Amino acid sequence: MTSAYDADRTALLRRIAGFAVVLTLGLIMLGAWVRLTDAGLGCPDWPGCYGKLSPVHASDHIARAVDAQGGEHGPVSMGKAWREMVHRYIATFLGLLIVVIAVLAWVRRADLRESPLLPTVLVGVVVLQGLFGKWTVTLLLKPAIVTGHLIGGMLTFSLLLWFWLRLRPRTRYVDAEPVAALRWPAVLALVVVAAQIALGGWVSTNYAALACTDLPTCQGAWWPQANFADGFHVIRELGKTGEGEFLPMQALTAIHLTHRIGAVIVLLVVGWVGLRAARTAGARPIGIALLTMLAVQWALGLSNIWFSLPLGVAVAHNGGGAVLLGLTVVLNFLAYRARYQV
Repeated sequence: MTSAYDADRTALLRRIAGFAVVLTLGLIMLGAWVRLTDAGLGCPDWPGCYGKLSPVHASDHIARAVDAQGGEHGPVSMGKAWREMVHRYIATFLGLLIVVIAVLAWVRRADLRESPLLPTVLVGVVVLQGLFGKWTVTLLLKPAIVTGHLIGGMLTFSLLLWFWLRLRPRTRYVDAEPVAALRWPAVLALVVVAAQIALGGWVSTNYAALACTDLPTCQGAWWPQANFADGFHVIRELGKTGEGEFLPMQALTAIHLTHRIGAVIVLLVVGWVGLRAARTAGARPIGIALLTMLAVQWALGLSNIWFSLPLGVAVAHNGGGAVLLGLTVVLNFLAYRARYQV
């Protein structure tokens, strides 16, 4: 009786949180599309577009900018401005949705029997994300800021997913101990996937995806010349070293090569965790999903190199990373909840 009552009281909040999870995943992929089509400076100010509400209102400013850069091949065009602003509109809507979730979580905290701390933290994360979105434009696409913006999006997605999982009816395991035993393997998988996503963001924001165009070697060698010091110098301008010189090709090679090594580590760790989960009653579906998504991500990553970074594949690779991250979050949640049933 109590669980049914609680389910009725949390149904609306659970639906809103679920919608926010899906919307965040879509926003992550939209952000990748904006970045990969070089539309990040389509509107060079923030939060509006040349101080206007939409590119339509800023059409004269955009036209003058296009003339000044000698055509639409530069950072500004009407299409790029719209891509940038649509991303901002959806991000703003998501931010407001998260504020609503936090307010409802506080108002209904007695019915939810869950602390409203997590949705409150989410509001802070969204505010920080807004600042990263602003700095991405005003600081002219600095790799550290753009990568931080991606990480913030993934963090928002993960926290929203965890909150949605908390609102679902509690699973009762026939034998909870094997699921609870997955706790530390699940944490390891989460850490490895999160680190690889950060590396992937660093590859993308530094335009290093095609620094190696052959497989399985890189530039015809198993270990090409690589400049890790400049490649992973965090505080610097796009395309520049920390000293302000042009970033050498060896630095881009180092970034790309590290991401490839990370992909092998993810394959081994997540593959092992996925196999273990797939053999555990109560976690079998999530284990199979992890193994499937791991294979899809590898196929997308290899396709990016084989086919010279096609836009659709690159965007899907970003989304696939988020889905893989989400699956590790779900596995962590299952193991966490099972621990209290043992």
